[in-house]
Amino acid sequence: QVQLVESGGGLVQAGGSLRLSCAVSGIIFSMNALSWYRQAPGKQREWVATIARFGSTNYADSVKGRFTISRDNGKNTVYLQMNSLKPDDTAVYYCRTNTFWGQGTLVTVSS
Repeated sequence: QVQLVESGGGLVQAGGSLRLSCAVSGIIFSMNALSWYRQAPGKQREWVATIARFGSTNYADSVKGRFTISRDNGKNTVYLQMNSLKPDDTAVYYCRTNTFWGQGTLVTVSS
């Protein structure tokens, strides 16, 4: 059974930082690409970042230069370091691998 469990969300002031984690089980973690998505209130879910099997990364333009995705294959965990946060970053953040999704973690950025 594949499980993805996000953590690390919370309330932060604009300009602050948070690090999200997503612990993955039930798959061969090192063989899979992993992604972060987010869904703001009243909006569609959008892609944020992806890290491939061998570590190459891609980012949405809206977060490029502020967010960093990384992975620890020894811990079966993917991270999203978020710096210089803006109120527009407020959303529920989800991790995904293949067709599997986590339950999400809420990030709220106050102005």
